[in-house]
Amino acid sequence: METKILDAFALMAFFHDEPGAETVEELMLAAEQGVVKLAICVVNLGEIWYSISRKTSPESADHFVQEIQGMAIEIVNPDWSLTRQAAIYKAKGNISYADCFAAALAKAHDSVIVTGDKEFMMLANEVKIEWLK
Repeated sequence: METKILDAFALMAFFHDEPGAETVEELMLAAEQGVVKLAICVVNLGEIWYSISRKTSPESADHFVQEIQGMAIEIVNPDWSLTRQAAIYKAKGNISYADCFAAALAKAHDSVIVTGDKEFMMLANEVKIEWLK
């Protein structure tokens, strides 16, 4: 079964009904049906939490994270191998450390990152990317 890695951008687009939300929703439905496996690194989940907390409140951020935890999305805790790969990507250039974890997870699973975040362009030769429109 194919695995797709969601970054914070993808889930934020879904929750805020921004461009790309339909694609993420389709992926979530496919995951619930067992057609595709979805995963997110806990670091990227933290990115979602702090983004929502800043804009609204910690309670609202907790609510969104609880929703994600109830979805057909595996939440992956990084081990040293994943953390080291993220650090390698961060050392290469101008990309957020959290995004580096999504890229490292995609590399570890030989899977695709689903995102609209242009920062990933610098890693296009390293990992496969499915761009949200």
